Amino acid sequence: MCRNIKTLFNFEPPATELEIRDASLQFVRKLSGFNIPSKANEEAFDKAVQEIAASARELIQSLVTTADPRDREVEAARAKARSAARFGPRP
Repeated sequence: MCRNIKTLFNFEPPATELEIRDASLQFVRKLSGFNIPSKANEEAFDKAVQEIAASARELIQSLVTTADPRDREVEAARAKARSAARFGPRP
């Protein structure tokens, strides 16, 4: 599950709210062990996702770097190449 959590800092364009929420959702899923929570746990699950997204947003906005922003397309191509080297090319 956590393999889907991507680095969100220092990209151009910056991470979107949806990307931050998706990473937070994956994190809560991993911690809780629930892919979809039961009705009894849904409120606590959703609250955790919201709080982690807020913390992640604050973290990303407060970090500083002197490095040039990374390009999403270049990083995606690198990830695809690593995947192909590891698992073979997709059919």
